[in-house]
Amino acid sequence: MPLKLEDKKVLVAEVNDVAKRALSAVAAEYRGLTAGKFDALRSKARDNGIYLHVVKNTLARKAVEGTQFECLIPALVGPLVLGFSLEDPGAVGRVIKDFAKENDKLVVKALAVGGTLYPASDIDRLASLPTKDQAIALLLGTMKAPIGSFVRTLAEPTAKFVRTVQAVADKQGE
Repeated sequence: MPLKLEDKKVLVAEVNDVAKRALSAVAAEYRGLTAGKFDALRSKARDNGIYLHVVKNTLARKAVEGTQFECLIPALVGPLVLGFSLEDPGAVGRVIKDFAKENDKLVVKALAVGGTLYPASDIDRLASLPTKDQAIALLLGTMKAPIGSFVRTLAEPTAKFVRTVQAVADKQGE
């Protein structure tokens, strides 16, 4: 059933609002996916904080105008589902990549991060981005490393002295 003009305006406004808040986006062709499999994809997307929507290309072009995902406009050809990652930039890549492994009918066409369009082959790079918790852990580990090294450097002369004294005591005790 075709959408009425008011419904189209609401849909464009909704997708535009999501695109303004999103961290990354993926456009994937879903031709041949059954309704049940598509529902499973939507469920996974919802669980991972991803906005997933099938939008006609003309409406999608209007929706991404004025956002950082305007670079996706040339890639919006054919029956596409748009996925916008709202919390974690790599989430949409991970979900789409994992789902595409199981369902060869879902084909990534393009992805965008930070206003830059990337080819579909870069989905692995997007999917391998760390989550927020992983990024914080990496940052803390990097910040902690110099301090730990400094403490070990300060403690080493004393430890070496103690080991030397112990070795001398062991030798004299024999």
